[in-house]
Amino acid sequence: MNDLTPPLPRSLSHVTDWVFDLDNTLYPRSCNLFAQIDVRITNYVMDLTQLDFAEARALQKIYYRDFGTTLNGLMQAHKVDPDHFLNTVHAIDYSPVEAHPDLVEAIRALPGRKFILTNGDVSHARAVLKRLGGNELFEHVYDIRAMTYVPKPHREAYDGFFKAHDIDPNYAVMFDDLEKNLLVPHEVGMSTVQVVAGEDFTHEQVDAWELGRGSAAAHVHHVTEDLAQFLRALP
Repeated sequence: MNDLTPPLPRSLSHVTDWVFDLDNTLYPRSCNLFAQIDVRITNYVMDLTQLDFAEARALQKIYYRDFGTTLNGLMQAHKVDPDHFLNTVHAIDYSPVEAHPDLVEAIRALPGRKFILTNGDVSHARAVLKRLGGNELFEHVYDIRAMTYVPKPHREAYDGFFKAHDIDPNYAVMFDDLEKNLLVPHEVGMSTVQVVAGEDFTHEQVDAWELGRGSAAAHVHHVTEDLAQFLRALP
């Protein structure tokens, strides 16, 4: 099992609500699906600001780091229409996402409710799930529109989700590829699992902080490079 166990791991036997991020969590980063979105975001910033590629990309990453999503930064600084942005950056080829029956069955076998909590939108999530073969796996996709465009890792994104679905964080677990998105879940009592890229994965579009190599931070309770294997190994 590729579980890089951090200090004080927590059992998941108490969990009744299973909450999954979407991008680079339910599909492997190595399929480079989000890389397509990433380039489209850069082009969007270039068109909006008239910056060259390098400057637009630097601004994009600053917004992503500081505001949770580039969209949030663009809305705050440039009053961008979120629907136009989302429709533009998600006009991608989904074929790199392959069917993953092992993961689908591992999630289906989990006791309790399953949710997606994503900074993307519902249509993007549904396109990914259709490729994975898991269209009917999840109780609900809580997306960036449901968050009123205030994304993870902001506390409001999680609080709204908990309220909408009557979730007790003490009986829930959050899976995410970004360790910063696991801080609030930890603080409110959720168990946390970071899904990371393999040690040999590199990509010129991805900054080091985005990859995650297994954080030693106290708010990351478990780390895995293989989500399906991690779930199958649970008691």
